[in-house]
Amino acid sequence: MFLDIRFYFNQAFLTGVKQNYARKYTIPIDKLDLDFEVLPCDDIDQHPEDGAYVKGLYLEGARWDSKRMALAESFPKILYDTVPVIWLKPAIKTEISTEGMYVSPVYKTSARQGQLSTTGHSTNFVVAMNL
Repeated sequence: MFLDIRFYFNQAFLTGVKQNYARKYTIPIDKLDLDFEVLPCDDIDQHPEDGAYVKGLYLEGARWDSKRMALAESFPKILYDTVPVIWLKPAIKTEISTEGMYVSPVYKTSARQGQLSTTGHSTNFVVAMNL
């Protein structure tokens, strides 16, 4: 999965989402992580109570099945598929269920290559998203 190029400073954005939640509920930020929920819509005109909505993500080599609300095999000859709006939901790490989820890496561009950063990840890598 990769992001629309307009999402520039993604790590600050993701940290800000968690930090706002941590301050609102007085929870240490290091106990939080992001949970992800794909919403059954392609556009949304309001903001969530907590977290953030993200749109403009694309899947490569797979597609989002809106009827089953799950990943599915891509259609023949279609390499990229758009993903509906995703809700980034801050939550306590121990309360996030990953059972039956696919861990999808999110990259800034479809090239997926970048310089190796001090974290051991490519500079093109954004986050591992559970779908």
